[in-house]
Amino acid sequence: MKLLSVIKKSFREQIRSFWVLVLTVTMAPFFVFVYYLINESWQPSYELLLVNLDVGTEYTGTPINHGQELLAVAKALEKDSLMIPVAVKQVSNREKAMQKLQNKKADALVVIPENFSLAMVEMLTTGSGPQSQLELVGDLTDMNYMVTAIWASEAFNRYLAQVSPIAMPVGITETSLGVSGEIDEFDMWIPGLLILSIIMLMFTATIAIITEVENGTIIRLKLSRIGVLNFLGGITVVQVVVGLVAIMLTLVAAVLMGFNYSGSIGALLVIAVLTSISMIAFSLILAAAVKSVNEVLVVGNFPLFLFMFFTGAAFPLDGKTLFTIAGYSITAQGLMSPTHAITAAKKVLIMGAGLGDVLPELFALAVLIVIYWALGAWLFYRRHMRVT
Repeated sequence: MKLLSVIKKSFREQIRSFWVLVLTVTMAPFFVFVYYLINESWQPSYELLLVNLDVGTEYTGTPINHGQELLAVAKALEKDSLMIPVAVKQVSNREKAMQKLQNKKADALVVIPENFSLAMVEMLTTGSGPQSQLELVGDLTDMNYMVTAIWASEAFNRYLAQVSPIAMPVGITETSLGVSGEIDEFDMWIPGLLILSIIMLMFTATIAIITEVENGTIIRLKLSRIGVLNFLGGITVVQVVVGLVAIMLTLVAAVLMGFNYSGSIGALLVIAVLTSISMIAFSLILAAAVKSVNEVLVVGNFPLFLFMFFTGAAFPLDGKTLFTIAGYSITAQGLMSPTHAITAAKKVLIMGAGLGDVLPELFALAVLIVIYWALGAWLFYRRHMRVT
């Protein structure tokens, strides 16, 4: 009965903190909308220039220009299976193409030499002949060049496969994990933003706890012998509900913006519940360090920024592995529970994993919950609930 009374009281107090509640449940959906606009305004694109110096030759009495045929194949592959947005443009001479590269108007250049057709004919008819060198030009430190160069190499390999009479003995079939072959950069941000919606519980949970201290009602709780477990347990129930509402609103906003997911919503909710409990437990540590709501809003920004930018919530981030436990990598960011929650959410929503596939992440969350909760409860009891 004491626990139920605390739940009812905590729920009423949460409703009174209306704007804090609104901020908590709408922050992540707002970021989904902002990230969508960023993604729409900056779509990656690559431009490949092709200079054909091939003079052509004759094969069985028919004029042929393998350079032009290679260009036609590259044009046909402008939208390949990976949906890499590469635009292929033919340029009349090398000097003009080099100028475009230097001015960052293009990402890579392929120069087809004069003897390309002759070398191809000799190779196809006799199996040997003069070697022809395609020239690939670009800024080797530029990621756009790397992507475009790999695409150009694949286009050339496909052209060789088409004109060669020898069939490749081995083929390659690409199979994506979940919907990973269909997503774009916006989709990769969403798992982190979903967990960000729960990170915001740091404020509502801490304020719900510290309000009792600031208003002096903690004294009545002390005298009523309600106990730290009943007090914190009642607040936890309400905050978990707030966390679930926040993550579902964020998911709905993401779906409306075009996010495609696979996997179980039930598994995502399990991740959300454990992450919510971990953030509430961390809020106890924060509540033990402050004495008023104003201090929460100031001091709470430091762990908020840490959890946002160093766990992968604001943007994808991989940390350096410090050590492994049963094959599970532990990083410095792994001391913050959202790190494991984001990894689990990615597996479920992007790769279509089930609950059993994210057990290592769930176990890591459970361990951190115990650590946060034990430390936070002890510190909060010593600071605010000891009857002297």
